[in-house]
Amino acid sequence: MSATRVFVARLAGCAVFDPAGDRVGRVRDVLVVYRRNDPPRVVGLIVEVPGKRRVFLSIGRVTSIAGGQVITTGLINLRRFEQRGGEVRVIAEMLGRKVVFNDGSGDATVEDVAIEELEPGEWEAAQLFVRRAKGASPFSKGQSAYVTWREVREATATGEAQSAEQLIATYSELKPADLANTLLDLPAQRRQEVAEELPDDRLADVLEEMPESDQVEILSNLGDDRAADVLDHMEPDDAADLIAQLPEERGEHLLELMESEEADDVRFLLAYGADTAGGLMTTEPIIVSADATVAEGLALIRRHDLPPALGAAVCVTLPPYEPPTGRFLGMVHFQRMLRYPPHERLGSLLDQGLEPVRADTSAAEVSRILASYDLVSVPVVDEKHRLVGVVTIDDVLDYLLPDDWRSHPGEADVTRRATARAQLTTGSIPIPNGRRAGDGTR
Repeated sequence: MSATRVFVARLAGCAVFDPAGDRVGRVRDVLVVYRRNDPPRVVGLIVEVPGKRRVFLSIGRVTSIAGGQVITTGLINLRRFEQRGGEVRVIAEMLGRKVVFNDGSGDATVEDVAIEELEPGEWEAAQLFVRRAKGASPFSKGQSAYVTWREVREATATGEAQSAEQLIATYSELKPADLANTLLDLPAQRRQEVAEELPDDRLADVLEEMPESDQVEILSNLGDDRAADVLDHMEPDDAADLIAQLPEERGEHLLELMESEEADDVRFLLAYGADTAGGLMTTEPIIVSADATVAEGLALIRRHDLPPALGAAVCVTLPPYEPPTGRFLGMVHFQRMLRYPPHERLGSLLDQGLEPVRADTSAAEVSRILASYDLVSVPVVDEKHRLVGVVTIDDVLDYLLPDDWRSHPGEADVTRRATARAQLTTGSIPIPNGRRAGDGTR
């Protein structure tokens, strides 16, 4: 074995390879079981394989942990991981717990856990990296220490909320979709604790990647002020979808607490039917005048916070330049902008073959247009030919895929894709709920 001691927080996200060198997934957590007189025994790793499926990998199947990667025997059971009684996930449940020193010197918080190999296939949680409580000064940082399990005991009282700060720090590099899947794997109470500790913008990104039922559950357990702040950071179409799932009275109350500009966008979207272009669109495309130059257009699509689908083209309209705009003139795709000098006016580069859709156009028709013309987005106009938004390919995919597509990937995906393709061809797309349509030895 290349390494005999590994810190779990550093192991999170490491690639898992089979003996042939093919990557099979990434480590998301380490599973241990407590023992009466000895340190917890490591039973396996929780690995995320393609399709965002979490599976169990027995520690006995691990042949090497070194250099930020894990090597296995190649035998991985792809049955979805289910936590059993007595098992504890180190990152999700152990980091952030309070411990008390047995010598009476005070308490501390667990920031990391070191697992150590005793013999081939046998690992245990040998040491804890802890940080003592802060000193008298509010600016002081507690002293850190490496301790064994015999030197401390857990101090978290029954019903006491565990600190979620360390868990959030461990998963700080995860993409929103991956963090959403991680939260959905946590026990309900722990999931809510983490959600409450996440910054508003980070929680908003994560909620956008969750099924609507889980969005509602988390938002319902937040205070009204915090919930409104999170909704302010969500994309208007996602916020509208979520508010539509809430009781009418609370939804209206949250809209009143939101920033007026954001609330107006959400109310605007709620006025459209779920199975129409208006119900699918986002109201925040890039909008410029006909006199804007290629250089200005490229500068706008370089914004790091802009979703790729919205950065694929800019919309050209007459003033005003906020939806509903002045008369819509056309779109300019970014690839076309790259072919012209920086001083070229965008009004001369319009895609003459792209017709906008009306806000009341059916979702099935919008889907066919995107698929037929290989588009990433299509503009949406009202009866006065004013731009009111754009429908992007991800909006359509969210609509076409089954409600549980985020939480049930795997072998059924092929059938679902075939069904969606058939629906797209025939136009018989159903309206979804809401506004939008392990290892064998374990």
